[in-house]
Amino acid sequence: MSHKERVVLAYSGGLDTSVAIGWIGEQTGAEVVTVCVDLGQGGEDLETIRQRALDCGAVEAYVADARDEFASEYCMPELQAGGLYMDSYPLISAISRPCIVKHLVTAARQFGATTVAHGCTGKGNDQVRFENGITSLAPDLKCISPVRDLAMTREFSINYANEHNLPIETTHHNPFSIDQNVWGRAIETGFLEDLWNAPTKDVYNYTDDPTYPPLPDEVVISYKEGIPVAIDGRPVTPLEAIQEMNRRAGAQGIGRIDIVEDRLVGIKSREIYEAPGAMALITAHKELENVTLDRDQARFKRTIVDQWTNLVYEGQWFSPLKRSLDAFIQDTQQYVSGDIRMVLHGGNAVVNGRRSETSLYDFNLATYDEGDSFDQSNAKGFIEIFGLTSKLAAARDVKFGRGVAMGNSKVY
Repeated sequence: MSHKERVVLAYSGGLDTSVAIGWIGEQTGAEVVTVCVDLGQGGEDLETIRQRALDCGAVEAYVADARDEFASEYCMPELQAGGLYMDSYPLISAISRPCIVKHLVTAARQFGATTVAHGCTGKGNDQVRFENGITSLAPDLKCISPVRDLAMTREFSINYANEHNLPIETTHHNPFSIDQNVWGRAIETGFLEDLWNAPTKDVYNYTDDPTYPPLPDEVVISYKEGIPVAIDGRPVTPLEAIQEMNRRAGAQGIGRIDIVEDRLVGIKSREIYEAPGAMALITAHKELENVTLDRDQARFKRTIVDQWTNLVYEGQWFSPLKRSLDAFIQDTQQYVSGDIRMVLHGGNAVVNGRRSETSLYDFNLATYDEGDSFDQSNAKGFIEIFGLTSKLAAARDVKFGRGVAMGNSKVY
């Protein structure tokens, strides 16, 4: 084995990370080992990307098909949590980074690297997600970013690739910054940075225009302990469930999100997301929780999930607090089993049927028709006790001349 220092580089196969292989070597004197992880982002196959890395100067090229791992170990916890950052974003990029980090650290150990490099800029969230994740799993590893730390601009990358005859396309430049995986797709920059500009059709790829949808698509999703296990009665793995719902919900234009997002570094950023499968599965899962979770448990889960979502968004996937919150969320899922029927159409996923053997819904208690088992005579005493504290407080206000507030006026 070489006695040179080694740097593990998160490698996409694109221009910037291909150039980074040689540039890191020139700037640090280290050998570069590339790591490419397939999370269902599509595009070129792993072997093509592996060979390109070697042709661009990497001494080793680690590749991993992590689609099932990502779906089961990262997307499913996000689904069970139902975490939506700013009530909108299903954490598409945020949950992918810890999966990639795990493989970066594995490769660093396997090939004797002391440093991990990533392609993030200095004002985005991902630099935090990568570096927090890496140092959480391997505190001894150092982290660098060629773009942020080694002054590697887009113009530099094009010139460097041409001068060194790297086997990479340098003429095509996508007007957007795009990150995608099986859970969804994130699009930013370009003309989208003007908040008044509406997204054009070429922004979208995972979803069709919901203005002219196909006929409504009715689907039954079966869950076991918060995990989808069948679609229309056909058993599916987590990956298959996401893929099928991406196809069916995407055809109906479901899962388009356009928000101005509060980034971790303190700036606001306009983001476009597509997550047809994720949003359909989350919608169905939330409705099944409405049927199966105790009222107080459901209320408290919303508080827990808000904190969980912020932690994941901010790159704290491996933090002690996130692990503790995971334990609570997992406990809430033990009875989240059953079937949800939905109609997918014109950008909407609408639940119209629910059934569960673990349901807390009691027909005989809920009905107003014959067979009602609810003893309405209990209601009067319940209301008296339930409202007692407010009644006592109101009486005190009257006693001391403060009156009882009614909107902008008081009654004495």
